[in-house]
Amino acid sequence: MIQNLVKVSDLFEVKYGINLEVVNLEECSKNDKNSICFINCTEHYNGISAYVEKNNLYKPNQAKTISVACNGSILSTFYQAEEYYSGRDVYILIPKKKYSELEMLFYCYSIRKNKFRYNYGRKANKTLKDILIPEKIPNEWKKINIEKFKPKINSILNKNIELNVKNWKSFCLSELFEIIGSKTTPLLELEECGNGKYPFVTTQATNNGVEGFYDYHTEKGNILVIDSAVIGYCSYQPFDFSASDHVEKLIPKFGMDKYISLFLTTVLNKEQYRYNYGRKASQSRLKQRSVKLPSKNNNPDWNFMRDYIKSLQYSTNL
Repeated sequence: MIQNLVKVSDLFEVKYGINLEVVNLEECSKNDKNSICFINCTEHYNGISAYVEKNNLYKPNQAKTISVACNGSILSTFYQAEEYYSGRDVYILIPKKKYSELEMLFYCYSIRKNKFRYNYGRKANKTLKDILIPEKIPNEWKKINIEKFKPKINSILNKNIELNVKNWKSFCLSELFEIIGSKTTPLLELEECGNGKYPFVTTQATNNGVEGFYDYHTEKGNILVIDSAVIGYCSYQPFDFSASDHVEKLIPKFGMDKYISLFLTTVLNKEQYRYNYGRKASQSRLKQRSVKLPSKNNNPDWNFMRDYIKSLQYSTNL
């Protein structure tokens, strides 16, 4: 049973990280000899947003420390076994005495449980040092198998996810989606309904096809849409929406999520060269169209598509 609580600053030296911008560094593969991970304000992947080349101009944060993102309500707290660079609003906890890896993971867990105390108006940058945590690791934690406790993301970080399009298989869009038109809603009618939370999707190829938000919708979300008036622009619409003329719906016949949808929209938008003002992406053409996708056992490999998008930098912001 936990009895004694102490401040974070009683057990750790609290200091601001190196504070670099990843755009000013050279990104590289994790397996490159001179690579070093870049920790940012993300809640996933052990805080890693990229791997960059180590630069002699910047001294990295020391290994076997804890990184804490103090931006808004995130309070992402991770144990960093190796040296690392860090970005804005990332603080470093340097243990005042030697702790085991399991103890460091326990303190990460303890600090993270204070997330509810913070938001964008009350960040943890000034009060991190005063957060109360157990002085010692409880006995029940000592029985934990550390390998099972570590985040599952380690298996992803140690695996290169590469696209080998030579092994992709063609699938007919009509096998994957029900392809139908959307109901045309005049803009004047939407303006009479007033502003609201539902997107108004048009044939524009910017802002995800959305021209405004109104208090009215005719279509269900979690689908793909393609414009059949201009260049065949495809977008993912996660929310219920209304639409202008020439917005075609691709309703999935499989369990689609935001990660799979973004993989699919990227692939479909790579083929916009097929369409123009004289040859539009009509429903009949879409139903005859095939698309190449990663496959497994002659079926689309949805898990691969999902994992690939999750492995990309900034995917945690989706």
